[in-house]
Amino acid sequence: MLVSPAPIFGVKLIESIQRVFSWFGQSLMVDAENWMAHPGAGNAILNIFRHPKTPQHFVVLSGDVHYSFVYDVELRGRVRGPDIWQITSSGLRNTFPPRLLDVLDRSNRWLYSPRSPLNWLTRRRHMRVIPRKPDGIAHGRRLLNGSGIGLVELDAEGVPWRIRQLLHDGRNVNFSRREAESRWD
Repeated sequence: MLVSPAPIFGVKLIESIQRVFSWFGQSLMVDAENWMAHPGAGNAILNIFRHPKTPQHFVVLSGDVHYSFVYDVELRGRVRGPDIWQITSSGLRNTFPPRLLDVLDRSNRWLYSPRSPLNWLTRRRHMRVIPRKPDGIAHGRRLLNGSGIGLVELDAEGVPWRIRQLLHDGRNVNFSRREAESRWD
């Protein structure tokens, strides 16, 4: 298990926006603290996942964004690489502007669909990132906007069998993987 202060695998569109602002010297304006915003650190952490001695089950817990999401990550070109899960939970108090998050979530799905050539311009091109959909949230959404606490339950082998976000308003939102989603990057 790795606890990361920021997501290793973030939302590609948001990372691209942060990269543009960082290039203009305004990285604090967009809170560009994700791993991919720093090329040396980003490449180093991705190389850890590709290393042959990486544990078979690898869970990354992260935060420092104002929304929640869950990714299952597989290595391309490896018959049986490590199973990687990234679970990103929002903070207790902060949320993202709802309308803006909806636009970014929808735009990210269009621009970075599995068939998009933009995927080949990212550092994660050797990995297959499968987003989980939060149950009970609007159709197609992958990002959950709500303050709360993430709850992950692991089995005896360290595999997450239930991933939930306990929201401040009393709702529990599950992130379950559906078979149809396994085709998507």
